[in-house]
Amino acid sequence: MLKLFNGPVFLISIFVLMLISLEIGRKVRRLSSIKKQIVTTSTLEGPVETVIFALLGLLLAFTFTGAGVRFEAQRQLITIEANAINTAYFRINLLPEDIQPHMRDLFRQYTVLRANSHKNENDNTAIRSMSNASTNFQQQMWNIAITNCKNANLPSECKMLLLPALNNMFDITTTRLVARQNHPPSIIYILLIALSLFSAFLVGYDLPQSSGRNLLYMLSYAMIISLILYIIVEIEVPRYGLITIDEADQIILDLKNNM
Repeated sequence: MLKLFNGPVFLISIFVLMLISLEIGRKVRRLSSIKKQIVTTSTLEGPVETVIFALLGLLLAFTFTGAGVRFEAQRQLITIEANAINTAYFRINLLPEDIQPHMRDLFRQYTVLRANSHKNENDNTAIRSMSNASTNFQQQMWNIAITNCKNANLPSECKMLLLPALNNMFDITTTRLVARQNHPPSIIYILLIALSLFSAFLVGYDLPQSSGRNLLYMLSYAMIISLILYIIVEIEVPRYGLITIDEADQIILDLKNNM
């Protein structure tokens, strides 16, 4: 669902909805004031407003902080995978010399595949294809390592160093996949958007009433809340919008160039 909320369209949509909510709140308060023939002023001090805005602030802080933590975790996992691939690549020297060129070639192809594994994430067919390709490369490299490390003429370090390095390199692919899918439940974001719109209604309801609109207050509130929601979603799914971690993927590509 976060993919649907991603991009400038979401920012514009939520901004417009916030303005509509503000205007509805203003209209409702004005009609109520005219009907009761009383003059109202801005308050925002009632118990309902206090609870709503406190809950909105809590959810904004919770989701923004969590999104930032998960964003940094995804970047760190790319570095961890690059280190794991580099470590395993160096330990290819433990294999027989006639096997090493083929193994290194497999590593180069695998590294390019891993560097591009995030591309076409909206295409389920492409995702399955890349996942199958990664598994295929992993199986080939593992079979070569297992077969040759059993060679009695090779030092015991082949089993002790190469195999664990390959295992770590393979495990990180699953860890990265899970990290990309690790998000709070969708209901949290639905509740956050609903609270934001309702808070806009309350702000509009409590704005000082006059024949004209207080555009400064209305535009400021709508833009600030909209930007915060937009940035939260951008950080939460950094593969689909303006905020990305593509520069971190370059680490793996640079690793391939040094192989």
